[in-house]
Amino acid sequence: MQTIEAMMTRRSIRNFCATPVSDTQLEILLAAAMNAPSAGDGRPWHFVVTKDRARLDALADTVDGGNAMFRQAQAAILICLDESLEKFKGFAPQDCACAAQNLQLAAHDIGLGTVWIAVIGIPPRVAGCRAVLGVPENIVPFALFPLGVPAQTLPAERRFDPSKVHLDRW
Repeated sequence: MQTIEAMMTRRSIRNFCATPVSDTQLEILLAAAMNAPSAGDGRPWHFVVTKDRARLDALADTVDGGNAMFRQAQAAILICLDESLEKFKGFAPQDCACAAQNLQLAAHDIGLGTVWIAVIGIPPRVAGCRAVLGVPENIVPFALFPLGVPAQTLPAERRFDPSKVHLDRW
């Protein structure tokens, strides 16, 4: 899949088949995420990966209000922010967001589906990730991605909106 095609056809997937996610697929996603741009090359991220059914079910209950997508997901990746690795104060959230986008595009490219579950700044979700995945207090859970083979096919959407473009000045 070409890059532009991946960007234009990627959709948020919330329904998954029971097909396992392989370690090789997870490594591809992690490598793509870690290849994201990062201010000062600080790479202020860590990743918690689980394929454990009990943990995935616990994430459904503690992070996402019982949402069935974690019960269907065959894996999940939590991106965590480590401010101690930040080269330029305040840039770590942007760096982690770049890693998150790379992860989503790579998942789409290899035939997996995922959806970005915001965690940072949402205290119950932060606490849920800490409890289920053992994230230490000095590390900030940033975003969580349930993963699996899509059990749904969503059409591509054209979201370009010229009214949002301002040339030369607002």
